[in-house]
Amino acid sequence: MFRLWRRPKGREGEWFYCVRHNKVEEGPECRALDRLGPYESRTEAEHALEIARERNQTWENDPDWNDRSGGGAGAGGQADPDGGTPPR
Repeated sequence: MFRLWRRPKGREGEWFYCVRHNKVEEGPECRALDRLGPYESRTEAEHALEIARERNQTWENDPDWNDRSGGGAGAGGQADPDGGTPPR
């Protein structure tokens, strides 16, 4: 059977977190859709979900990106037409 998806190639010292398998990988083992990274260390990759949560919180509280207050323009310089936050 012909597969279009090829195993990703990574560099030594790049760390990723696979959200599908909930594990840290050195070099990308899983497809890009299922991983976060790259991170500089295994420890940083182990905290990938926490880092993502903090970045999301920062983004949600940034007045330049918060359409609910009517002040921000949103991604790409255009306001979200329904005024809501993006789906998670």
